[in-house]
Amino acid sequence: MDGFLLRRARWAAALGALALPLSASAWELAGTKTISLHSQDGQAIPIGTVTFRPEGERTAFVIALDHARFKDFFLSMKEFKCLEGREVMCHVPYPHRHPASVTVDDLAWLEHSLLFLHKSQAEFGAKLWNGLYYRMEITEAGIVGTAQAVDLNLIGAPPADSTIPPYPPADRSDIDPASRWLGRLTIR
Repeated sequence: MDGFLLRRARWAAALGALALPLSASAWELAGTKTISLHSQDGQAIPIGTVTFRPEGERTAFVIALDHARFKDFFLSMKEFKCLEGREVMCHVPYPHRHPASVTVDDLAWLEHSLLFLHKSQAEFGAKLWNGLYYRMEITEAGIVGTAQAVDLNLIGAPPADSTIPPYPPADRSDIDPASRWLGRLTIR
């Protein structure tokens, strides 16, 4: 019986040693990562970076968009930074104070910091009801965001409580990601 227990202990230790590199290689909310939007034809368009810094139970983040990638559009009396392709996609910065922090189970403030509106090349002005919200989740390869529809008019006025993200799941609609030129976002 002692030989059996010894073999079992060695086997458990070997399995534990194999598991360590797997858990150490899991994607983490730390350091500077690249934000990319992905087109229907598989093209990745890097648009900037996000830097994560652990702070206690939450992780602070700072987004730095690469404005050289964007074109300036003057829409509805406001300037927007936009990408042009099959349609025009404009970044809509969240206009109110927020905690700028996330957890592995709560990426809402990061999602709210990467809001976009879409319009056709022929449309004039910004139609804020054509908003895009990238619902994000952490995978082993990084964060993956899938486009959902939102009405960006909802963030026109400051929220009553600035600690609660204003776009809960009930205020977002699932869409076919292929219906948008840039239907997917990644952070790696």
